[in-house]
Amino acid sequence: MILPRDPTTWPALALALALAALGLVFIAAPGWGAAIFGLPPPEGAALAYIPVVGLRDLAFAGYLLGLVWRGDRDAAALVLAVTLLIPLGDMTILLAARGPDAGWHLLPHAASAAAVAGAWRILRAG
Repeated sequence: MILPRDPTTWPALALALALAALGLVFIAAPGWGAAIFGLPPPEGAALAYIPVVGLRDLAFAGYLLGLVWRGDRDAAALVLAVTLLIPLGDMTILLAARGPDAGWHLLPHAASAAAVAGAWRILRAG
């Protein structure tokens, strides 16, 4: 894999690869995926919802990879801006489900929001 020539796209590329890796974890090991998200894994057929999160992450990774490789910085920045809704929504869901007990489980979602926002700013500034 060859890196795009424009280094300002590298944070978006790194984010896409991280999303792809996370998506694969949610698909291959739904119990771990639920633990990473911060909620206990559901039982029975409801466990099938966890790989859905993984597919969502893989799809967003694909969007970003495609746009970065095509050199469409504006479209990649737009996808990142809209993608920011995901970690913010995840934090809201986690708080609604766990309340004050959400604690440190909010950190990965906040870090994800910060990474998406940072990659967006770098793309917009470059």
